[in-house]
Amino acid sequence: MKRLRWPSWMPIDPYILLLLGTVGLAALLPVRGTAADVASGASTGAIAFLFFLYGARLSTREALDGLKHWRLHVTVLACTFVVFPLLGLAARGLVPVFLTHPLYQGLLFLTLVPSTIQSSIAFTSIARGNVPAAICAGSFSSLAGIVITPLLAAALLGSSAGGFSADSLLEIVLQLLVPFVAGQVLRRWIGGFVARHKKVLGLVDRGSILLVVYTAFSEGMIQGIWHQVSPVRLAGLLGVEAVLLAVMLALTWYGGKVLRFDREDRIAIQFAGSKKSLASGLPMASVLFGAHASLAVLPLMLFHQMQLMVCAVIAKRRSHDPREDVTPSTPAAASRTAVGTGTHSG
Repeated sequence: MKRLRWPSWMPIDPYILLLLGTVGLAALLPVRGTAADVASGASTGAIAFLFFLYGARLSTREALDGLKHWRLHVTVLACTFVVFPLLGLAARGLVPVFLTHPLYQGLLFLTLVPSTIQSSIAFTSIARGNVPAAICAGSFSSLAGIVITPLLAAALLGSSAGGFSADSLLEIVLQLLVPFVAGQVLRRWIGGFVARHKKVLGLVDRGSILLVVYTAFSEGMIQGIWHQVSPVRLAGLLGVEAVLLAVMLALTWYGGKVLRFDREDRIAIQFAGSKKSLASGLPMASVLFGAHASLAVLPLMLFHQMQLMVCAVIAKRRSHDPREDVTPSTPAAASRTAVGTGTHSG
């Protein structure tokens, strides 16, 4: 029997459709009461397990070797945690014409979260860039974001982030960093198992994100978030995010040229420096925004799909460079590869 495959011409990744379906399920059947408490606890545990798997997957030797290319990593970190937030602050002038204040807060939060890992690797590979650099840059960004993102949220979002406190930072560290470190420590014994069962554990990745989305949007439905977002405002948000992505793609590509990186490094910088992680952003938003997390992560969810679609096309075009052999691929295939482990793409 032939396996059903997602059409290669379809621009939207099937996992994104699952995310949208989860939002729809939360709108129709939001979890309440005791069930909501159970779902929240399960969501917290799933995210912790998710970052444990990240730690088990990441090769410590590769990460240490990657430190040798420090200029590239500093450039990616600067794009992620300096340039992006500055653009987010500049977007404040779009309120209230294009964005409502709550949507702007979500947009600003989007600019504060770390970069992705898996999609950066996938697109860099397809475009024939520096894959080891993309691996390390995405990993360093994700680790740094566990601390930097909450601190930036405290400084730039203030009370909008649910009253950020030391307890919030501690909760994020316990939920994300501690499991990651545990995975790194145990990698020596479980790394082989994780590698052999990559596909099955990838389902755990994606399922964890779906659970977080369902829990967050269920709470948002109870709070009545959809009464705050009209179709016109949603269109305005998409337009602003399209401009934001275009600016970052241009800055990372041409900025790399100004800094005299070679083509392979510029590709890694562009794909690692222009993206935002849905996986890291969702659990952080749940902690920082509490009951308002659903509205806060809406811009991030939309940006996530947009970056996958656009970067898949760019990676395909870069792969046609006549100077090197080209590995056949398609934009949709690139997008699917990027979501391969769920949160890494996100």
